[in-house]
Amino acid sequence: MSIAEDTPRRKAGFRFERWAPLILLGGALAIYVVVALVTGQAQYLTFDNLIAILGRSIALGITAIGQTFVILVASIDLSVASLISATAVLASVVMDGSPAMILPAILAAIALGGLVGLTNGLVVSGLKVNPLIATLGMSLIIQGCLSAFVSNFAGEVPAAFQMFAYGELGPFPMALLFLGLLAVMAWAVLRFTKFGSDIYAVGGNEEAARFAGIKTGRVVILSHVICSICASIAGLYLASRLRSGAPWIGSDGVYDLESIAVVVIGGTVLAGGRGGVWGTMAGMLIFSLIDSVFNIAGVDSFAKQVLRGIIIVAAVAFYAIRSKRIVA
Repeated sequence: MSIAEDTPRRKAGFRFERWAPLILLGGALAIYVVVALVTGQAQYLTFDNLIAILGRSIALGITAIGQTFVILVASIDLSVASLISATAVLASVVMDGSPAMILPAILAAIALGGLVGLTNGLVVSGLKVNPLIATLGMSLIIQGCLSAFVSNFAGEVPAAFQMFAYGELGPFPMALLFLGLLAVMAWAVLRFTKFGSDIYAVGGNEEAARFAGIKTGRVVILSHVICSICASIAGLYLASRLRSGAPWIGSDGVYDLESIAVVVIGGTVLAGGRGGVWGTMAGMLIFSLIDSVFNIAGVDSFAKQVLRGIIIVAAVAFYAIRSKRIVA
């Protein structure tokens, strides 16, 4: 096949990668509408309920934005769930009900996230430890420290900081607007900055990126720092929502594994180099709609987990098969 013959198929492939998350999102939305109508629960189709669906996924969305950065550089982070718990506890303990301590608590939480991300990045890029092992080890360290000092709710979040989770600006929750702003900022970094282009280069081919003069280690480290800071912000949000911190807030694999699943369903390739934030946001919406469909249909919680797993595997397989057909 000549280059001229191959070019249109490559362009078609890129168009598919760009629109596939939106196609899946449209399918999930259609299923949601059909299930609500068939079960006679049209009240779930109101604007307020749709906003509530989005509101339940804010912490997951914030975490997934950070996870997008590390997956784009062909890494991964399994420490975000434990970091969310640690951040929530740290922030609520520092605040301890005092509005004057809100800023120090936020700075402490961000500093903790930056430190964890820096450590993860150095271990992965400097010591060449597999990111699964490195970040899983970090998760165990954080969880062990939490368990040694905290067993239940700790500290208290003042009413002023609870506005982060419960405040509204018109018909929209402030936290949802913050998530949208964070997504725009992340998209701008990936789309318009040299660091963003370096992320795609490193994820696409780290060796080639190194020969091109890109400091690949620095890119990997900064990506992990961004991921951990996003996890810390998610911890701050959950502390605001629960009005306190607890060592189990991010446990049970809810935020580490699901944030990875959301990113992958959104079209970001685990091998790195392809994907983006808007796909991740589409993946978050797909997850939210799927959960709502299960709730409307009265699906058992255990069956729900099985079905979600099947959907994740099916979505990834769909991308993989489609990509092979395009290349062939």
